[in-house]
Amino acid sequence: YKRQPGKGGAFVRTKLKNVVSGKVVDRTYNAGAKIDIENVDRRDFTYLYNDGESFVFMDATDYDQINVPATVVGDAANFLLENQQVTIALNNGNPLYIDLPASVVLEITYTEPGLQGDRSSAGTKAATVETGYEIQVPLFLETGTKVKVDTRTGDYLGRVN
Repeated sequence: YKRQPGKGGAFVRTKLKNVVSGKVVDRTYNAGAKIDIENVDRRDFTYLYNDGESFVFMDATDYDQINVPATVVGDAANFLLENQQVTIALNNGNPLYIDLPASVVLEITYTEPGLQGDRSSAGTKAATVETGYEIQVPLFLETGTKVKVDTRTGDYLGRVN
């Protein structure tokens, strides 16, 4: 927003977001300052596979494939299954980051045998889901159970029938 104090020239206070790191900073500029703005294009993609070096996604509109380095995918890899829908932010065709849905459904591929009848929320145990990621789940869940997982925190949100 533009301010015109009693003395001196007008200035502009603004919030800027770093598109790569996501960090937001406050900046003040003189009213006449020229600023270059980068465009960030957000598009929907479908996850296809991991070729060992990068993750391969297909653009939902034109079926073009892009390779996204593992460093850009980051923790999102813990929740990616084949055919998973994601939004990828691009700058001049370069992937900046991946936005996952708020939660995903994953199957437990391994966990210690459950204690039948133990429905208390007090205890949790480790469970490995089909992406290889490990989460904490209630004691009564068994291998093969489909669970809903929060993609921001990795928290167990409930069972899926």
